[in-house]
Amino acid sequence: MSAPKTGAPATESTTALSALSTEQLIGSGQEGGLMDQVQAWVQRVRGGDMGALPAIAGFVVLSVLFTALSPFFFTERNFANLLTQAATLVMLGMALVFVLLLGEIDLSAGVTAGLTMVIFVVLVAVVNLNWILALAIAFLTGIAIGTFIGFFVAKVGIPSFVVTLGLFLGFQGLELMIIGAGGLYRVETPEILAIQNSTMPPWAGWVMILVMLGISATMSFIDRARRTRAGVPNRTIALVWAKLIAIAVLGGIVVFILNQNRGTGFKAIEGVPIVVPITLAILWLGTFVLDRTKFGRYIYAVGGNAEAARRSGVKVAAIRWFAFIVCSSLAVVAGLFSISKVGSVDAAAGRDIVLSGVAAAVVGGVSLFGGRGRLIHAAIGALVIAVITNGLGLLNLPAGVNYAVTGGVLILAATIDAVSRKRAGGSILRT
Repeated sequence: MSAPKTGAPATESTTALSALSTEQLIGSGQEGGLMDQVQAWVQRVRGGDMGALPAIAGFVVLSVLFTALSPFFFTERNFANLLTQAATLVMLGMALVFVLLLGEIDLSAGVTAGLTMVIFVVLVAVVNLNWILALAIAFLTGIAIGTFIGFFVAKVGIPSFVVTLGLFLGFQGLELMIIGAGGLYRVETPEILAIQNSTMPPWAGWVMILVMLGISATMSFIDRARRTRAGVPNRTIALVWAKLIAIAVLGGIVVFILNQNRGTGFKAIEGVPIVVPITLAILWLGTFVLDRTKFGRYIYAVGGNAEAARRSGVKVAAIRWFAFIVCSSLAVVAGLFSISKVGSVDAAAGRDIVLSGVAAAVVGGVSLFGGRGRLIHAAIGALVIAVITNGLGLLNLPAGVNYAVTGGVLILAATIDAVSRKRAGGSILRT
C-alpha cells in the first residue's frame, strides 16, 4: 500500500477528525466518562434496547399501588412471603432463559419439575431411600429429560414446541401412574422443608451482603486489569463504585427488613429465608456461564443468527442440546423449591407453572425471538408476577382477576419486545 499524499486532502481529513464530538469517538462502548456512559445508555434505550427497564418500572408502580391499597402489603412478614413465593418462579424463569435465548421453548419444564419431585418423594417415603441419593436420582432424571428433548430438537429437527408439548402431556400421565388420581405425599425431609420455611441467623444476612460485594468487586477489578493488560479501553471506574454502592444499599435495606421480627406470639421469626442465598448463588453462577464462557457467548450467537454462528464454526446442534439439559436441570431446582414451600406433592405437580415461567422471562425483558436477555431479567419478571399475585390476594380479589392481569402484563411485555426489536432494526420473524 502506497503512502498517503500530503496536501489538502490530508488537511481536510485531519480537520474532519478533530471536529468529531466525544460521543462519536466512543467506538467500543467502553471509553468516556460517567456522563458519556449515561448518554450511551439513554441512546440504547431510545433505540429499543430497554432490557429490564419496563419490568423494573412495573415492579415499582405495582409495589406503590398495593402499598396504598393494602396495609398488609409492605410489612416484614409479607415481604418475606413475597420472596419465598417468588423463588420457584424465579428459578423456573431462569431455567427457561437458556432455551428462550435460542428462540426455542420448553413447555415441559414445569411438569419436569413436578415429575422429578414425585420421583424424589416416592423414593424417600415409599422405598425409604436416603434423601440425598433420592435427590441425586431426581437430578439425573432431569438431566435425562433435557438430553431427550435436546436430541429431538437439535439432531432430529422436531420443533421444540412439539417435543415439549408432547412431554407436557406425557409426564402428567406418568405422575398419575406413579401417585394415582387424587394421591398426595407429604414431604417429611427436614432439610428440604428448611429451604423455604427456615431462615438464616440475622448476622448471616450481613455476611451475605459482604460476600456479594467482595465477589462483585473482585470480578470487576480483575476484568479491568485484564482489559488494561490487553490494551482494551475500560469503562469509567465510577460505574464500578456505583454498582457496589447499589448492591450495598439495596441489599442492606432487604436484609434490614428481613431481620425484623415477623413472628406472632412468643415465637420470633427473623432473618433472611434460606432460599434467598441459594437463588442468588444460582443466579450468579448462571450469569457467569452466559457472560464469561464460550458456551454462553455461543448461546447468544445462535439465538441472534443461527446460520451466521454455524458458518463461524459454532456447533449449533450441540449448543441447543446442552441448553435444554441446563433448562431441565434448573427446573428440578424449581421443583425442589415448590415442594419445600407447599410441603407436599400430588399428581398435578408442575402442571400450572410453566406458562408463568415463560411469562416471568418475557415480562422481565427476555426476547421471545432469541438472542437477547439475561437471567436477572427473568428474576425481575418473576418478582413482578409475584407482586401481582400477592397484592391481588391481599385485596381478596377473585383468582380470575389475577389471571386476567397477569395475561395483560404478558401481552404488554411481548408487545414491548416486538416493538423495541423493530426500532432496533431487527425483524419480528425468526430466521
